[in-house]
Amino acid sequence: MRTLLIGTGYMAKEYAKVLIGLDIPFDVVGRGETNCKNFTTDFPGVNVIAGGLDQFSFKETYSHAIVASNVESLAANTILLLDKGIKNILLEKPGGTTAADIEKVAKRAKEKNANVLIAYNRRFYSSVIKAQEIVEQDGGVTSFNFEFTEWAHTIEPLAINADVKQNWFLANSLHVVDTAFFIGGKPTQWSAYHSGSMSWHSAASIFAGAGISEKGALFSYNANWQAPGRWVVEILTKKHRLLFKPMESLQIQVIGSVAVNPVEVDDALDKKYKPGLYLQTKAFFAGDTGRFCTIGEQSDMIANYYLTMSGYEK
Repeated sequence: MRTLLIGTGYMAKEYAKVLIGLDIPFDVVGRGETNCKNFTTDFPGVNVIAGGLDQFSFKETYSHAIVASNVESLAANTILLLDKGIKNILLEKPGGTTAADIEKVAKRAKEKNANVLIAYNRRFYSSVIKAQEIVEQDGGVTSFNFEFTEWAHTIEPLAINADVKQNWFLANSLHVVDTAFFIGGKPTQWSAYHSGSMSWHSAASIFAGAGISEKGALFSYNANWQAPGRWVVEILTKKHRLLFKPMESLQIQVIGSVAVNPVEVDDALDKKYKPGLYLQTKAFFAGDTGRFCTIGEQSDMIANYYLTMSGYEK
């Protein structure tokens, strides 16, 4: 088993730490010389090749690949890997810049009969796993709500690709949305509303909606990117209210009480590595796909729900 890691930026370095922790051999492909040299400095002994994936020779045979490059190159890199015959790919979210990009990857993965999984690391948070255990003990989710407000004043000045900003709901807000629907169930009946716009995100700036999930739970959501706010997910059962506020922690309110208390979880791995990344990567190499979103599912969720939620054109 040999792995190819695509990217030399922040996320690629976080994956490198995990791969070393799992004792999995890997090579790294980056584009810029400076980032590649910095990567080599941080991880001595790791084979790092500059020039980009399109210039890579593929002399070795790789069973797995992790795509952790910048958002605008995720889709192209994944398609190239699929065309080179790599069947197991862990792809950083959201999988591409636009819905069309992600659909192309999904179609190529299906053509190649390949296993392409979206790296929603929050699904592997110790807090999320614990919350799901509590939900199951309580007899299931009865309702849930979430907020995915983005801080426009910090995003607008960022020196990143303009198309990525115009698709910021896909590029960033899905961290929250996927977590909520992963725990509470995806929509069956629902309505969505949006209004407003900004120079860097013309589709909408205010979002709201509600419906019923496949688990029979009522849900609602809202976000106002031109007002104060934060990411929040709240899961309600007959016995408890579970709060991810902030998203990295889990708090609990017991029925009959107004007190909100932290939930103790075994988060040693989430402290040693980027939260969720160790268990996610371990599951990827073990072929344990139960908690993952496949590229096909991602494309379907975008087509059936996320384009409507975000106000993007279908």
